[in-house]
Amino acid sequence: MQKFNIKNQITKLYMVTAIGYFQIAGASWVALLALRGFSLFEIGLMESIFHVVSFIFEIPSGVVADVFGRKKTLALSRFVSLMSKIFMIVSTNFWTTAFAIGFSALSYNLESGTREALAYDSLKFAGKEEDYNKYASTEMVIYRIVNSTATLCAGLALILGYKIAYAIDAVIGVVALFITFTLKEVCVDEKPEATRVTIRIRKVVRESARFLVTNKRARGIMIVNSFVGAVSTLVLFFLQAKLPMAGLNNGLLGPSLFIMGLGAALGARMVTHFPQSNYVKLLLISGTGVLFAFAMTFTGMPYIMIAGGFVGAFADDFLEVRTDVILNEMIPSEQRATLVSVSSFMFSVIMIVMSGFMGWIMG
Repeated sequence: MQKFNIKNQITKLYMVTAIGYFQIAGASWVALLALRGFSLFEIGLMESIFHVVSFIFEIPSGVVADVFGRKKTLALSRFVSLMSKIFMIVSTNFWTTAFAIGFSALSYNLESGTREALAYDSLKFAGKEEDYNKYASTEMVIYRIVNSTATLCAGLALILGYKIAYAIDAVIGVVALFITFTLKEVCVDEKPEATRVTIRIRKVVRESARFLVTNKRARGIMIVNSFVGAVSTLVLFFLQAKLPMAGLNNGLLGPSLFIMGLGAALGARMVTHFPQSNYVKLLLISGTGVLFAFAMTFTGMPYIMIAGGFVGAFADDFLEVRTDVILNEMIPSEQRATLVSVSSFMFSVIMIVMSGFMGWIMG
């Protein structure tokens, strides 16, 4: 690569996040499904289906990114996301809706680990890998603020109906797809000669497996972060349906979700002030916050539930950003997307088990 503007590359990655995740239907999908007549148990099953798809494709998608390129894989993820919205528009029952959700899961599979790997290696290529902590925090803040802002439109999405809401998301998705085409592919570890794809795939899988087997700390961090994240994610998902059931005015649902999203953004930003803090201490603090959020969902008092959701979201992203930085510092560049996908794979396994169960408990 002869010319490479790292500032331009990072800015475009921020733009993909900012535009791609402003989804008024995606941010309130649980409420939209509930409006269509699906029960919390059925919604929990759909969430499980989402993670079954993730379970199957998460690690292969990381291998695809490491072997065929992060830019191409990121663009493919945006295209699959666009298709999932189209499928959601034409869905008519549980199974066609679940099919659309499965495509949405595949888009997340293709993106998870890919965007982070492209960002880290871009910074490393420019000799600025120490800036990844700032990037990870800023990217998470952008994601949370944009996603939370989209939830402000939850009331509008309910008024417009799921078909129009997903059509708006699809148009926005086209813009994000275009931006991904303007990104630059980077290769930190240059190879003196081309290697056959099958050989590269075997090598990535073999070396990634060796890393996980020999690195007990990395395995432990992936598992505990996935569990904390799963509980927090499910609490926030089901609050979309539980808050109106608890008596919250539908017009206040969007602002309430926005406030909880700001908690996540604040957590992602605050963790940058504790770069050297012991990970176990951060885990205990975050775990306590998430358990508090879960407990508050049973009070039946909307504003207490919202406060709990704010604390849980803060705790989750506080831990998530620190975990992301630690793992990227430990992972070899050539297997980065694959190994980050392994972390997401663990998250999916936990979510498969917990989604229906949490829907039953919180219903």
